[in-house]
Amino acid sequence: MAVAALYTQYNRVWIPDPEEVWKSAEIAKDYRAGDRVLRLLLEDGTELDYSIDPEPLPPLRNPDILVGENDLTALSYLHEPAVLHNLRVRFAESKLIYTYSGIILVAMNPYKQLPIYGDAIIHAYSGQNMGDMDPHIFAVAEEAYKQMARNNKNQSIIVSGESGAGKTVSARYAMRYFATVSKSSTTAHMEDKVLASNPITEAVGNAKTTRNDNSSRFGKYTEISFDERNQIIGANMRTYLLEKSRVVFQSENERNYHIFYQLCASAQKSEFKHLKLGSAAEFNYTRMGGSAVIEGVDDRADMVETQKTFTLLGFKEDFQMDVFKILAAILHLGNVQIAAVGSERSIVSGDDSHLMVFCELLGLDSGKVAQWLCNRKIITTSETVVKTMTRPQAVNARDALAKKIYAHLFDYIVERINQALQFSGKQHTFIGVLDIYGFETFDVNSFEQFCINYANEKLQQQFNLHVFKLEQEEYMKEDIPWTLIDFYDNQPVIDLIETKMGILELLDEECLLPHGTDENWLQKLYNNFINKNSLFEKPRMSNTSFIIQHFADKVEYQCEGFLEKNRDTVYDMLVEILRASKFHLCAKFFQENPVPPSPFGSAITIRSAKQVIRPNNKQFRTTVGSKFRSSLSLLMETLNATTPHYVRCIKPNDEKLPFEFDSKRTVQQLRACGVLETIRISAQSYPSRWTYIEFYSRYGILMTKQELSFSDKREVCKVVLHRLIQDSNQYQFGKTKIFFRAGQVAYLEKLRLDKLRQGCVVIQKHIRGWLQRKRFLRVRQAALVIQQYFRGQRTVRRAVTAAALKEAWAAIVIQKYCRGYLVRSLYQLIRVATIIVQAYTRGFLARRKYRKMLEEHKAVILQKYARAWLARRRFQSIRRFVLNIQLTYRVQRLQKKLEDQNKENHGLVEKLTSLAAVRAGDVEKIQKLESELDRAAAHKRNYEEKGKKYKAAVEEELAKLQKYNSELKIQKEQLQQKLQEQTEELKGKMDDLTKQLFDDVQKEEQQRILLEKSFELKTQDFEKQISSLKEEISILKDEKTQLQHQLEEERITSEGLQGEVARLSKQAKTISEFEKEIELLQTQKIDVEKHVQSQKREMREKMSEITKQLLESYDIRDVRSRLSVEDLEHLNEDGELWFAYEGLKKATRVLESHFQSQKDCYEQEIEALNFKVVHLSQEINHLQKLFREENDINESIRHEVTRLTSENMMIPDFKQQISELQKQKQDLEIRLNEHTENRKGKLEEVSDQLNRNREEGLQRKTIEAQNETHIEEKEKLVDRSQEIQEASEHLKKQFEADLEEQLDMKDRVIKKLQEQVKALTKTTEKASDVHLSSGSKEYLGMLEYKREDEAKLIQNLILDLKPRGVVVNMIPGLPAHILFMCVRYADSLNDANMLKSLMNSTINGIKQVVKDHLEDFEMLSFWLSNTCHFLNCLKQYSGEEEFMKHNSPHQNKNCLNNFDLSEYRQILSDVAIRIYHQFIIVMENNIQPIIVPGMLEYESLQGISGLKPTGFRKRSSSIDDTDAYTMTSVLQQLSYFYSTMCQNGLDPEIVRQAVKQLFFLIGAVTLNSLFLRKDMCSCRKGMQIRCNISYLEEWLKDKNLQNSLAKETLEPLSQAAWLLQVKKTTDSDAKEIYERCTSLSAVQIIKILNSYTPIDDFEKRVTPSFVRKVQALLSSREDSSQLMLDTRYTFQVMFPFTPSPHALEMIQIPSSFKLGFLKRL
Repeated sequence: MAVAALYTQYNRVWIPDPEEVWKSAEIAKDYRAGDRVLRLLLEDGTELDYSIDPEPLPPLRNPDILVGENDLTALSYLHEPAVLHNLRVRFAESKLIYTYSGIILVAMNPYKQLPIYGDAIIHAYSGQNMGDMDPHIFAVAEEAYKQMARNNKNQSIIVSGESGAGKTVSARYAMRYFATVSKSSTTAHMEDKVLASNPITEAVGNAKTTRNDNSSRFGKYTEISFDERNQIIGANMRTYLLEKSRVVFQSENERNYHIFYQLCASAQKSEFKHLKLGSAAEFNYTRMGGSAVIEGVDDRADMVETQKTFTLLGFKEDFQMDVFKILAAILHLGNVQIAAVGSERSIVSGDDSHLMVFCELLGLDSGKVAQWLCNRKIITTSETVVKTMTRPQAVNARDALAKKIYAHLFDYIVERINQALQFSGKQHTFIGVLDIYGFETFDVNSFEQFCINYANEKLQQQFNLHVFKLEQEEYMKEDIPWTLIDFYDNQPVIDLIETKMGILELLDEECLLPHGTDENWLQKLYNNFINKNSLFEKPRMSNTSFIIQHFADKVEYQCEGFLEKNRDTVYDMLVEILRASKFHLCAKFFQENPVPPSPFGSAITIRSAKQVIRPNNKQFRTTVGSKFRSSLSLLMETLNATTPHYVRCIKPNDEKLPFEFDSKRTVQQLRACGVLETIRISAQSYPSRWTYIEFYSRYGILMTKQELSFSDKREVCKVVLHRLIQDSNQYQFGKTKIFFRAGQVAYLEKLRLDKLRQGCVVIQKHIRGWLQRKRFLRVRQAALVIQQYFRGQRTVRRAVTAAALKEAWAAIVIQKYCRGYLVRSLYQLIRVATIIVQAYTRGFLARRKYRKMLEEHKAVILQKYARAWLARRRFQSIRRFVLNIQLTYRVQRLQKKLEDQNKENHGLVEKLTSLAAVRAGDVEKIQKLESELDRAAAHKRNYEEKGKKYKAAVEEELAKLQKYNSELKIQKEQLQQKLQEQTEELKGKMDDLTKQLFDDVQKEEQQRILLEKSFELKTQDFEKQISSLKEEISILKDEKTQLQHQLEEERITSEGLQGEVARLSKQAKTISEFEKEIELLQTQKIDVEKHVQSQKREMREKMSEITKQLLESYDIRDVRSRLSVEDLEHLNEDGELWFAYEGLKKATRVLESHFQSQKDCYEQEIEALNFKVVHLSQEINHLQKLFREENDINESIRHEVTRLTSENMMIPDFKQQISELQKQKQDLEIRLNEHTENRKGKLEEVSDQLNRNREEGLQRKTIEAQNETHIEEKEKLVDRSQEIQEASEHLKKQFEADLEEQLDMKDRVIKKLQEQVKALTKTTEKASDVHLSSGSKEYLGMLEYKREDEAKLIQNLILDLKPRGVVVNMIPGLPAHILFMCVRYADSLNDANMLKSLMNSTINGIKQVVKDHLEDFEMLSFWLSNTCHFLNCLKQYSGEEEFMKHNSPHQNKNCLNNFDLSEYRQILSDVAIRIYHQFIIVMENNIQPIIVPGMLEYESLQGISGLKPTGFRKRSSSIDDTDAYTMTSVLQQLSYFYSTMCQNGLDPEIVRQAVKQLFFLIGAVTLNSLFLRKDMCSCRKGMQIRCNISYLEEWLKDKNLQNSLAKETLEPLSQAAWLLQVKKTTDSDAKEIYERCTSLSAVQIIKILNSYTPIDDFEKRVTPSFVRKVQALLSSREDSSQLMLDTRYTFQVMFPFTPSPHALEMIQIPSSFKLGFLKRL
């Protein structure tokens, strides 16, 4: 579509305005080709005929939906008024200071502190793509840092702008961003040093100007170096063109450099007294501007800050004081009074106080300085002439000297800063931050402005080429036909300045001439360039200036002072005087071959390709222009070798008013900084660029059903565009984007708006029609009802009269009585008939019921007796059968028990005999020991005599040592006297040397150094001698104490030996008594064996008789005949017979195992006794051997005595064992007698029972003869019973054979036995009410372990345990319960060391497993749960009343008895808190990348799409990206967290706290992103956020977490969503916002209102007046001024006490834990 066709009625255009530059107007009449006038309607309502005959059509205005965009390139119409209006809306109305313009970040100075630079903002932008967030300096810094890290390519950030536009602050924030996101790994904190360099350079290089209170008066390029891990390792700084003239001259309302005023403000401090400074008003160089104080700035406090940064960079106080000396000297130099003597001469008084202070501070000769300030030396080929200077010339010489000194000082400080920021490693990449002056034009422009504008020409050229390159790359990447774009090339201006015979070269040439002047140089310019170069002009009204046409504007330069500033010379004699200064720093500044300053130092790795010509002639001096040109060339090469990022700082007004927008000043700067040039380049091609997905989503409403049916969205977009825009030259299709000419997006927006408006009209039409129809039907129905009642009333009135009413009433009465009579007569007839029928029917039913009841009663009586008889018979048969089986089993058990007892008795007899033999041998050995003890006593006497002799010898040695010690003390006193004499001599020498110091400084220093060294050597020698003597004395004292200790030990050992010998003699006497007791035991044992054998014979005889009777009485046929078919079926019903058999079999196994365990215990006890006896014999033999050894008698006797005592202590135990054996034998005899008596009684019962069975069998034979048909089934059943008996006998034998193997099966066999015991009790209760004790064990809830197994326990239970295998089908906190059961075992042993070791190992193991799995959410959740369970167990069983309230009585028995573990509970609580915080961090790290895409970017509501054009900075997220996160992703992640916590048994209260923390993070991250994304602040996005919040609330409800207070943490986000949706126009709306938004701060509410962005033209922007109303209401609030929520805030965690419901006795250890070495007690 042609652009001219867009000039239709109601469209808006921009027309020029002298005040506002551009103002808006609406087209009142459609434009047609050939019209010379365009009818316009201004905003104030006036009409205007805008002439377009000589002028082109005015630029069109963008739709309101596109106004206020983050990127200027997203505007459909790209031109100057559109850019200006967009910036005005963002800055003045939305209070947004940053805007993108393609690759440029436009930064408006707000002249107000904004809360958008905190660490929370830095973290919010860190890791984000540039188009995803609102424009910000942090976004540019992040883009540079990301490209450096991703591409390993150096980056540059170029910050430019006018003075006062905010360049320094922007550069500082960029450097702060790098320092924050790339913390260095070294301990030097290099990033802090990099930031500390800024206050220093600002103090010495910044000053107050009329435009800016903190204006940088030099250019600075800071190169921040990074290593391979992208961490800061150092930095380097280059400076450009310091404004030295400011040192000696300041305009009105301006100041000198800040450092001078800071120094004067601190002059009264003690460390600055020697500088002899006063207030700033006392010095010429600081009072010239008449504005020595800046409002709101404390120079004294700034001085303290400057000193701190000096110290942080490692500059010592001596260096700082040297710097301050030079600064003070410059101030005093400015106050030196130069008096005129006539017209040709001048003079400086030698008594000038400031001159004296100046010379004193710098170590100069005041006479020479006074002489050469007023004179100069001219050297010719033949002679040297001294020429006097006039007073102005002398003042210039003085000022030139001050400027030179300050320039050297500035370069030296920068050099030292670079040294402090140097690094030892290798630089991997770097990011350069260029803070350089922008284009300047003043009323009077001189040499400084010329250099500044020259630098900006070079930078603009580099910028144009880069923009052109990016455009070309974009077209090449998208396969768009490349067309040459015409852009401004400023190479001719650069050539005019720097080429051969250019302005700079002519200036240098004129400076070489002895009599060169500014006028001569200007004349050369006129001759060379007027009428020859169109960019150079001569002013009409001036002969002392020239004009250059720069890319930004024409600038007129005054030639006065160009040569002097370019030469920058100081007279040679003054330089020589300063070079001979006694102040080392001043002398260093003026060396003949000075070290090159940092801008051209060795730290710069990039060199110029051109060779710099260095002349050999000393008279040739490098000019300022040539220096600046070479440094600028080096800078451009550096920038060309990096990827540039541009920041253009704009000054919105000259009055420094906050958020005031001056259109004239802004346009001037936009033109100068290249922003409009970027817009112009973009507008010439295809400025608007949409991806296919964005176009499809935005303009899907313009597509037809047929087009929407296509599957390929790219083809759909092509078809739609061909249909909507016929001119194919207005757009191009790339690989991923569609490129539009200027105005086409506005046309598409117009079509979309028309379509939406048409749809709205249709919807309104149908809704209004429906409402009208509904109203019509309601009115019609009401009319019909009214008509109905009205017509009825009228009819009644016409028809009704008095006679008619009476007749009708009489007829009704007659009818009433007549009808009543007829009805009553009919009722009476029916009633009588019904009663008769009922009487006969009831009688018949009663008689029939009686007969039936009589028959049933008789049948019931018969059945009762029959069933009772059958039941008795069945019960008796079953009881007899079971008794027979029990009898056989008990007989077999008694036989086996008798055999086992016989075997045990035989074993005891044998062991007792062996014990007697051993005792006899022991008696002999003890007798031998007595003889050995006598020998030992003799040896002891000998050693006592030797000890006495040794003691006497030691006493003699001690006496000698004491004498030697006294001699040493005397020597020490003599040495001290010598030292005092020598020190007095040295003092005298030092006095002489100090007198010589004033005569010859160098000789004095050397002699003093030599004397000090000799004195130090002597003192060191004396100190060494004294120390050696002290060491010898201490050694002698130690030897003395050691000898005393040895004597005491010998005495103690001798006394111990005597006591041990006495004890052994007493114990030897008791051996005979033990022998007598053993003999008595042997006799008792023989009697017991005889008695047992006799009882065994009797039992065998009785058993044989019983078996014979059983065989005779037990008849198989009788049994078979006694059991009927019904009895057998009832007996085997539900397998009861098999269960009875299995139960008996299990009972036999249990009893046999019990007897076997008793047998094993007895054998073990006897073996223990034997082992003790053998051990005793071995120890006696060992003692005999040790007594024979004579080499080391004392040690051997001591060890042997201790061993003898330990073994003799076992003798009482041996006695106790013997007594226990006697008791056990008596118990066996008693039990044997009881068993025999029981067997006799049972045998008698069995014989009686057999007799009864015989009698009953005879009676049953006659009855069962009739049931011959069932004989076969009975025989089968009997055969089955026989097979069962045989199988039982076989199993019994097999059980006896495999008994040892079954005992080895540990845990499994125990479980099976418990189940068998339960089954046995059930079957016995059903069968015969006979209960057999199963002998089940009662566990104590402890786990026994060995000390050496502790490491294995921690390894298997903590370090190697996998959560996934534990949480399934196991109780929560099982490892914690197992650990506590081990703790109980250690507590029961009362072993403090064991318990302490276990607790420390457990805590260290938990810490280790958490440390090894810091990022494993499941592992952290698992061990947080177990740590809490372990902590709760320690509390629950601690014995404290407050924790025992909910325990059962049995649980209270399991409390710890011996130790208080409250300290370990505190340690465990701290460990749990650390695990919880790491647990929260892992959850936050996992869910944080999902929050913004799911909560903010994803659009789930139909018809709610907030997609708008995004310009050059495209959003990273795509609508059609299948891998993008959605709200479902957030809910799934939350569900995963919740399910994992529940599976791991985490306490519900902790789960609620964790969920609350996660919901706070979700709300905070979403809200922070909303604050930083203006494109998300819309009504539709508020609806989407509210919908997502409802999903979260539903999730809480589904998980039953409503009381977790998680919903309350989303309140700020919910209020923000409501604020986006609510109406924002009237005062009542403002009041409602004030009352409702209580969880949002005033700053946040205003931010949302300012950022509110309509998505369609149907929405309206928030007016500034409404924002001011809300702001006025919120002014009474006292809340935080921070914009962002602290996403790192963590709620305080509380671990509730939840007692464990699990009984410790019932807990079993799974085999998968590999804890077989633990034993349940």
